[in-house]
Amino acid sequence: MSLRIVIGEDQALLREGIVRLLNDAGFEVVAEAADAPELLRKVAAHQPDVAIVDVQMPPGNEDDGLLAAMEIRATQPKIGVLVLSAFAEERYAVDLIGDNAEGVGYLLKDRVTDFAGFADAVRRVAAGGSVLDPEVVSKMLGRKRRDDPLDELTPREREVMELMAQGRSNKGIAEELVVTPAAVEKHITAIFSKLGVSAESADHRRVLAVLAFLRR
Repeated sequence: MSLRIVIGEDQALLREGIVRLLNDAGFEVVAEAADAPELLRKVAAHQPDVAIVDVQMPPGNEDDGLLAAMEIRATQPKIGVLVLSAFAEERYAVDLIGDNAEGVGYLLKDRVTDFAGFADAVRRVAAGGSVLDPEVVSKMLGRKRRDDPLDELTPREREVMELMAQGRSNKGIAEELVVTPAAVEKHITAIFSKLGVSAESADHRRVLAVLAFLRR
C-alpha cells in the first residue's frame, strides 16, 4: 500500500512539482493546501501517513506552517510531519521536535531536488523515524561554548554525531562512512560518554539526546 500524503505549500508551482515527484515515486497525494488553516482541515479529514508542510504559509506568511505542523504533532501524533524550510533555522527544528522525535523531520527545500534522499526522508518519517537536515546539524555543531565538550570529539566522532542527529541508523551510518556497524557502535558509545547524554537504543531517542545537548 502506498503512503498517503497531504501537502501544505502556498507556492503553486513548487507544490505541483512536489506532487508530481511524489506520485512518480509511488506515493499517493490525497490533498493539497495553500494555507495553514486549510492544511489543518485537510489533515484532519484525510488522516494521511505524512503531512509535508512549508514553514512560511498564509495567512500570516511567517511561521504559520510551522505552528500548524506543531499542532498536527500535538493533536494527531500518529501522522508523520515533514517540514520544509527555505532557511536553516535551528529554532524551527528545536521547536518542531520538542521532546518527541518520533515521526518528524525538518529539511531545507533544496533537499527536494535530491529526490531519492527526499523520498527516503518521507518514508522514514512515516515509519516513526526522524530526519534533521545536515546543514541545521552542522550549524548546531558549529556553535562554540566555553569548556565545550564538543572539543573532545574526534573528527570521526563528529561525523558520526552529525549522521546520528539526522536520524540515521547504525547500519546507515556504517554504509555512509564505509566502516563496520561495530565501529559505529563504539563511536556512539564514546560520543554519549563525552557529552553526558543518555544512549537510548532507538534512533529517535538518540536524536533527542543529541538535540538535548546541542540546545543546552
